[in-house]
Amino acid sequence: MASAVDGLKDSLLAMSGLDADGVYREGPTKREQRSQLVFTALRRLWNEAIEQTAATAAEHGENWEQPHGIGLAAVGSLARHQLGPCSDLDLVVMYDPHEVDESTVTTIANHLWYPLWDSGLDLDHSVRTRQQCEAVTDSDLPAAMGWLDVLPVAGDVQVVQETAESILQRWRKAATKRLSELEQSADERAERFSNLAYLNQPDVKQARGGLRDSVLVSGLVASWLADRPHEDEYRECVENLLDVRDCIQLVSHHDTDLLLGDFQPRVAAMMGLADPTLEPDAREAQSIEMLQTRLAHFGRHIAFALDSTMSHAKHTVTHSHKRFAFFQGKRSKPKFTILLPDAAELEGEVVLAPGVKPAESRNLELRVAVAAAENGLQIGPSTLLQLRQCPVSARDWDDEARGLFLRLLGSGERLPDLWESLDYVGIPGAWMPEWLGVRNRPSASAIHRYTIDRHMVETTSRIPAASPQGQEYDEEHRSALLLAAILHDIGKRPGVTDHAAEGERHAAAVLERWGYAENVRRMALVLIREHLTLSRYAMKRSPDDEAAVSELAEAVGRDPLMLDMLFDLTRADSSSLGATSGELISKRQGWSEWRAALVGAMYNAARARCR
Repeated sequence: MASAVDGLKDSLLAMSGLDADGVYREGPTKREQRSQLVFTALRRLWNEAIEQTAATAAEHGENWEQPHGIGLAAVGSLARHQLGPCSDLDLVVMYDPHEVDESTVTTIANHLWYPLWDSGLDLDHSVRTRQQCEAVTDSDLPAAMGWLDVLPVAGDVQVVQETAESILQRWRKAATKRLSELEQSADERAERFSNLAYLNQPDVKQARGGLRDSVLVSGLVASWLADRPHEDEYRECVENLLDVRDCIQLVSHHDTDLLLGDFQPRVAAMMGLADPTLEPDAREAQSIEMLQTRLAHFGRHIAFALDSTMSHAKHTVTHSHKRFAFFQGKRSKPKFTILLPDAAELEGEVVLAPGVKPAESRNLELRVAVAAAENGLQIGPSTLLQLRQCPVSARDWDDEARGLFLRLLGSGERLPDLWESLDYVGIPGAWMPEWLGVRNRPSASAIHRYTIDRHMVETTSRIPAASPQGQEYDEEHRSALLLAAILHDIGKRPGVTDHAAEGERHAAAVLERWGYAENVRRMALVLIREHLTLSRYAMKRSPDDEAAVSELAEAVGRDPLMLDMLFDLTRADSSSLGATSGELISKRQGWSEWRAALVGAMYNAARARCR
């Protein structure tokens, strides 16, 4: 029996077509058209379901009338008018148990769900009373965010609207108490899916800076605790990221948000990034790099919008408590806790100390970053934007700048997030213009999970304070090791065949401009030049091969401490790869027991040869 949704899947794909040049354009218009097509089909399907239910009742001699108190609602991307070519349909049958019996609800729901399944559409469905909807959103915070966009589709509109209004009011009442829960949920998701700006194969929905974060921004705005981001650029980033999502689905013909490597050339071409004047291989490589750069731009803006909106919401809660205290006669001034010169803590964020003028404060960006790193805090979004005014220099650093930079590099697991914050306002590129040559660049190697720049930051965050022999590195050796880590892949440029040698050349210029001591520069450059050597010998040679062991020892000047540093750099470099699903699940990320055993055996053999 034909139904109102027969052929709907094909129709959604057909209206999502590319222009004659193979480019996907007018994404917002197409998303609206797809949503309206689905709404129309669902309303017809609802009428069919009612007619079929009435016909069944008539066959049994029952006098059945269309019930009140039951309606069909859309949630998720459909309710937001953001439906993709292959997005699943999030639908809910809502009903009032005082108005309609459960057997009628089940019959109507079945007449809805089965035709949708038969049509080949992906369906996320449920049947709930208003009280059940409230219970779900009260206990499941991600569900609550999605259900803030409930939209009536067919049937009793009032029951849907009343449920939607109830959910919204309950969220507004509970938002002040659930902010920390919402922030924790976002942090856990970022830990699982990482950062959109830095992934070679990102999930454009779940990664930090992805579409899920834009939903959280809307949820915070709906709570009345913060205003919607006013940047036109933010809205453009969301729409552009939705375009990328649409292209992923057009390539895969599935409801997926994962930009796999196999999809990237075609998605880049659909986004209009393929230069037809280039040879095919060069065109593909360039278009993928441009796509990665654009994704990083979108992700950074969306992530910053979430951080900024969350920060404003938390300040609203804090100051609402203070206003209450004021009316009780307990008014107090903001309490700044000075962490470093010109950098202070206020309400759980690092901010500028009162009276500081960023344009006149040398090394301010480093002091703020180190204050955040060493106190486990985030840089306040407003403060981060102020750091753009700092007189950041790429040369002639003073002792304070060199020392602060090393403290930042040595901050361990705090480094990646803080570096990302600084990168949002362009500071690393101002420290070293060479950084811009690898910023957002995807790695050509399939074993890399991250873009080249993020990989170097991740590697640096894994550098230990003690050598493999258990002794703490002195200041000079640890400085060289950290600097080598943050620069070890700086030579990965288009057309470069030996990135280690190219990296040594770039790093020599950077370190000389910064003014680090000659011996620190010398050791760092050796490590950069040889950062692949230990791993290469471990994988291809035997620790019983006298010539191989001797060659490895000679590569570090037969200096046992330099070999220790090379081992730690190799381990940090390998452990920040992590491309396969198994590594993502196990969190071993490239430094497997097998690799550790091979590298360890070669290291031990070579160390015995060092003086």
